[in-house]
Amino acid sequence: MALISVSAFACSNIIVGKKASADGSVFVSYSADSYGMYGNIYSHRGGVHPQGEMRKVYDWDTNKYHGEIAQAQRTYNVVGQMNEHQVSITETTFGGREELWETEGIIDYGSLIYIALERATSAREAITIMTALVDEYGYCSEGESFSICDKNEAWIMEMIGKGKGQKGAVWAAVRIPDDCVAAHANQSRITRLSQYDKKSVLCSKDVIKFAREKGYFTGKDSEFSFRDAYAPNDFSAVRYCDARVWSIFNRLCDGMDKYVDYAAGKDLKGEMPLYMKPKKPVTLQDVMNGMRDHYENTPFDIRDEVGAGPYNMPYRPTPLSWEVDGKKYFNERPVCTQQTAFCFVGQMRSWMPDALGGIAWVTNDDPNMAPFVPLYCSIDQVPRCFCRIEGEQDDVTFSWKSAFWLQNTVSNMVYPYYEKMFPDLLSYRESLDRSFGARVPVWEKTVMGGDSIYNVYTTNFTNECAEQMMQQWTELFQYLVVRHNDMALKKVADGGVNVPIGKRFKKTEHGLAEAPDRPGYPEAYRKAIVEKEGEKYLMK
Repeated sequence: MALISVSAFACSNIIVGKKASADGSVFVSYSADSYGMYGNIYSHRGGVHPQGEMRKVYDWDTNKYHGEIAQAQRTYNVVGQMNEHQVSITETTFGGREELWETEGIIDYGSLIYIALERATSAREAITIMTALVDEYGYCSEGESFSICDKNEAWIMEMIGKGKGQKGAVWAAVRIPDDCVAAHANQSRITRLSQYDKKSVLCSKDVIKFAREKGYFTGKDSEFSFRDAYAPNDFSAVRYCDARVWSIFNRLCDGMDKYVDYAAGKDLKGEMPLYMKPKKPVTLQDVMNGMRDHYENTPFDIRDEVGAGPYNMPYRPTPLSWEVDGKKYFNERPVCTQQTAFCFVGQMRSWMPDALGGIAWVTNDDPNMAPFVPLYCSIDQVPRCFCRIEGEQDDVTFSWKSAFWLQNTVSNMVYPYYEKMFPDLLSYRESLDRSFGARVPVWEKTVMGGDSIYNVYTTNFTNECAEQMMQQWTELFQYLVVRHNDMALKKVADGGVNVPIGKRFKKTEHGLAEAPDRPGYPEAYRKAIVEKEGEKYLMK
């Protein structure tokens, strides 16, 4: 069951409480991972709606029309996964018990997220709205873990339907302590409810009763585990999913060695804590880097293997599992994957006006291969480069004006030559990360305390940053084409990203490019060829 959901739509989330972060921010991250999905950044213009207005519901995954619900009297602006009140909601699909998927309802998990963002002023209110929606209109998706955060609080809520003939859902929500970090990645993470402080737990009234009725649970109420009842562990749930959680915790927390066997799928009865205290205050860059994780320097590192190719690529082609001679094998599934349509890091700051306090840092594509661009939650419109425009830039229509297609063009050049080309990409990515990280606080000081109508300023600034990224990434594409032409290497005169491309390469005294270097395969791969082919290519 877990394998089905991971193959279809596999995502990862990181949560950081405000006392666990370096600057008092609440952080939440999200990678929307799905092959073939276009990286559109959602937006909604809020406003007052007349009585009787209806809101259409389209399935987020398939765009299938589900029906209509009553529109709220007041809705709020939404940018990506964050609204104008700094409420952010993200998710990962855990699937769970398959017999509970077929339900009488019209609210899918994606619609549930965005409808709640359109209506909520806090994380707790979002939980109330989401659970009320599925009670009234029914839930029609697989089991989901939701990260629901605002500038003060962070929660994980898990939900699954009740099966054919029943409209509602069973759910449980746990508040993450302010001084802790948490993560989830396509497997249910809420286990025994009684282990958490009662004030930090919310759940449907029948969450235990329904499990008993279905035969999923027979013990004492104090022993009830949401995960064990509704999404029991199996090898794929742990190896594909909780292993990613382990890697995130391993970056941020001490003491993760004792969970290696569990993450490796050798101890399916074990479990990791839902949340942990970090070893040091967590920065925005730490969260971004966590979303770029490929198990580097851990027992699950995949770079120095035959599957990595000659240039040690930390990626594997789909599907996750494959067969040889009747035996089934699997590919490692790290946090960072090439199938990412967009990645989001939400930064919520309680000491600032909402219009400036909430930043949706986004990238269209695998976040290892692109920088995060700051989109303030108060902007009037998402930059055009991040939008899906039917027939102009969409799932099957390429455009150089689309961040998704531009970033994917660069990424797909780099993947097969990773160790050779990635350093060039990294220099651009880090340069933009540093630039945006430095520009944001300086710019905020210029507008703080001034005109209270921030949306004009934030929209202009966001568009400037988006344009800067597009210009730099177009230049990176051109640089890679010239430098790595025909699998050789042009000799570099000056690799600074602020130097025009034509002046970065060495020329002869007669004005032509110097002869390129021709490194061929790395030494380890050359030896592998000889071992496989013997003396077939031996010079005689």
